[in-house]
Amino acid sequence: MLQATNNLRQDALAIFQAGIQAANPYLAVKRCLQSDGKRLDITLDLNSNAKRRGNWQKVHVIAFGKAACAMAKAAQEIIPAQLLAQPIIAITNYENVTELANIEVIGANHPLPDQAGFAAAQRIAKIAQQAQQGDLVLVLVSGGGSALIPFPADGISLDEKIAVTDLLLASGVAINEINCVRKHLSQLKGGGLARMVAPADLHALILSDVLGDELSAIASGPTIADDTTFNEAIQVFKDKQLWHKVAPNAQVHLEKGAQGIINETPKSDDAIFKNTGHTLCGSNAISVQAISQTAQNLDYDLHLYSDQLSGEAKQVAEDLVIYAQKYLAQGIDKPCAILAGGETTVTLIGSGLGGRNQEMALAFAIAAEKHQLNADWVLLSGGTDGRDGPTDAAGGMVDPQTMTRIRNATIEPKQYLANNDAYHALQISEDLLITGATGTNVADLQILLIQPQLI
Repeated sequence: MLQATNNLRQDALAIFQAGIQAANPYLAVKRCLQSDGKRLDITLDLNSNAKRRGNWQKVHVIAFGKAACAMAKAAQEIIPAQLLAQPIIAITNYENVTELANIEVIGANHPLPDQAGFAAAQRIAKIAQQAQQGDLVLVLVSGGGSALIPFPADGISLDEKIAVTDLLLASGVAINEINCVRKHLSQLKGGGLARMVAPADLHALILSDVLGDELSAIASGPTIADDTTFNEAIQVFKDKQLWHKVAPNAQVHLEKGAQGIINETPKSDDAIFKNTGHTLCGSNAISVQAISQTAQNLDYDLHLYSDQLSGEAKQVAEDLVIYAQKYLAQGIDKPCAILAGGETTVTLIGSGLGGRNQEMALAFAIAAEKHQLNADWVLLSGGTDGRDGPTDAAGGMVDPQTMTRIRNATIEPKQYLANNDAYHALQISEDLLITGATGTNVADLQILLIQPQLI
């Protein structure tokens, strides 16, 4: 049994790495940009040959997100040198900072914004506003971008915006609701960057970390029209009974917006979007396709559980156990892979350390024992960025011996889960998934491998 489990763990890791490789941001940009040495062409859709061609005088490159360095490097290598405006700016989280020739790389904090990110956002705004008609501003967007370029609306301090973000992250609020609020407290998000760039041309290459690839949600849509409203942003807090905890200056700003005193974010019919284009160059869906193909190559029967996994991590984990239990009850004679991609949430109740993937992994191990999932199995739940919550782990990888390993340290797993302390529980059982920063971010992947116990 131990050898079977080890084999499953090795396969799960190989499948996960295939998902990360499919989201390689350097190759994603290379697929989208073409040049004959004099002009630049941009692929509009990876599934077609449609191109955007322009005789631009200058191309200004702005990259932000966890994949910013790789994306900026790829763009620099393709865009003709005589067209490239200087400086090229790449803002990424500290773990992904890479020194690049002739590219100004700026590190900032994620998931909570910091002063370095604020300064970087001000640099972006300056470049955008200086672009002239006849120029192109090429914006390279990847996951994490929202937190990395905080530019609070007038009257709101960075500390106040950080407090609002912290409040939302700790309350289990869905990412689309968090983005709605961010857009209405920001000068860049929700189409704000597009407003600054006009009348110059703008094109964004977007590496999606959002389920369903809703472009306005990725990095809170700085180049995309925003159809949400100030009223909706206020309602996010009221629905969670959090309005009274919002910083007073943020309250005042949102209320002024709801009253029409402050202009709304730019909507889809705004003239500023006339010269704006976008290309989706990578996504969680593409990575799910890659792990599916790799699992089949490793001779697993394939079952796609969900390509838009969402919900409370603990409940999602138990639901997955029940699904696997029902599948096993049908009788299987071959190893199977039950795969998912998406992004769960965690409502913080305790004071422990972890992230949604670690919480899901620990909860799965607990639920597998509870429901007696009788098979050799391994569950890997990991973030493609290599960082799950405020930890050095990408997630967790558990198996039927996980509970025993934790209890051998005289620790009760359920108590750790109740305290949102999956990190230390999985550290004890040596089930943390440690990959280091991957340089990309297309949400999370879940890989459940099951080897039937044949008599």
